[in-house]
Amino acid sequence: MCGVHRKGNSMSDITDQLVISKENGVGLIQLDNQAKRNAMTFDMWQGIPKVLDDFEADDAVRVVVVSGRGGKAFCAGADISQFENNRSSEDAVEIYNNTVKAASDKLANCSKPTIAKIEGFCIGGGVGLALCCDLRIANDVSTYAVPAAKLGLGYRADGLTRLVNVVGPSFAKEIFYTARQFNPTEALEMGLINRIVPRTMLNTYVDDYAKTIAHNAPLTIYAAKVVIDELINPDGGDEVRMAQVVDDCFNSADYQEGRKAFMEKRKPQFQGK
Repeated sequence: MCGVHRKGNSMSDITDQLVISKENGVGLIQLDNQAKRNAMTFDMWQGIPKVLDDFEADDAVRVVVVSGRGGKAFCAGADISQFENNRSSEDAVEIYNNTVKAASDKLANCSKPTIAKIEGFCIGGGVGLALCCDLRIANDVSTYAVPAAKLGLGYRADGLTRLVNVVGPSFAKEIFYTARQFNPTEALEMGLINRIVPRTMLNTYVDDYAKTIAHNAPLTIYAAKVVIDELINPDGGDEVRMAQVVDDCFNSADYQEGRKAFMEKRKPQFQGK
């Protein structure tokens, strides 16, 4: 299954700055604002939830990969050239912030596993976007920074919570206090990224990783995602929900298929049911 959705088709209200495709069980979101290192425009923030709604409704999509086009940047944060219009009043600021939060929450809470494929610059809101994904796989020339302290910006709790959950409070403070750029080795040591891959191998590596995940049992992956997210929920985990998703695995046809395939020494064919 493969296709690119742009204006004039079933996803006609999605900006051309998001290039969307589906292939081999993987839903792809490519940020395409290359002149500005794939900085996020208001239309891009608006489009992400619509794309994810489409992916979540499609049983053939097992994994979501977010990346930047052009090979030089994942995302350089917000497109500040739009701030004069989008942040010109208190109402405009509220609309903008709510739109960013809605997109971030939608990605963070996506029912399917998500991977950020990071090439080059991952700055400010780009770090925030990557943190909304379950996994972050980067090339060996990627750089990371949250330059809020150089701009006088304040970050709200929802944005900082994701960072603290991933790297811990001490590294989160270092990232914000210094506002400097970190190289991929430093990012790996902090736990900000999962893997560093040579730049020439990144696309193949992430493709293979996504396919590996796509071939595994969707209900098991969903259960793991739910339970892990509940365990780090500052309000406390929902024990009923955690128990339910685990029970769903054991009551599924996929569980029967997995056991049968193991006994027959073949690859299982999971259906997510």
